[in-house]
Amino acid sequence: IMKFAEKFNLPIITLLDTPGAYPGIGDEERGQGQAIANNLIEMSNLKVPIISVVIGEGASGGALGIGLADKIICLENTWYSVISPEGCASILFRDPQMAESAADSMKVTANDLLDLGIADEILKEPDGSAHISPDKMSEILKETIIRTYANLKSYSTEELLRLRSEKYDKIGYYEKR
Repeated sequence: IMKFAEKFNLPIITLLDTPGAYPGIGDEERGQGQAIANNLIEMSNLKVPIISVVIGEGASGGALGIGLADKIICLENTWYSVISPEGCASILFRDPQMAESAADSMKVTANDLLDLGIADEILKEPDGSAHISPDKMSEILKETIIRTYANLKSYSTEELLRLRSEKYDKIGYYEKR
């Protein structure tokens, strides 16, 4: 579908609300990881603007697999990570009850993502939560997507791809010891 959008020079907008997938051997044997990796490669080279909006939880490789974008926008009460805090706690601490500790160390909140340079914008949710005022939230989301797309379409294809690549090159760092 994304390649189809590219063919007709249409922007790609993804809404992320994906619970964590089960990280079992069977899922990997069926190619889950390869499918996500292929999608990331394809999305990194699409010649149209891509906007991803985290509207709930983005808790799996599947969320990442459709979340590679020129701009990532998070609603204020969302979180986004390659694995759910429960899954991370099960792996790191052998105890899913340690999910809160895992979430704190993973830096998954919208504010954390903005601080890390992963998210580009956080949208305030009306009345404290998007589901309380869905009409207001959809209007805010509509205005944000239109504004963001208007900005992105001003770039040439070459600039768009360069900026997308630079965005992901800047995420994270390592320290030599």
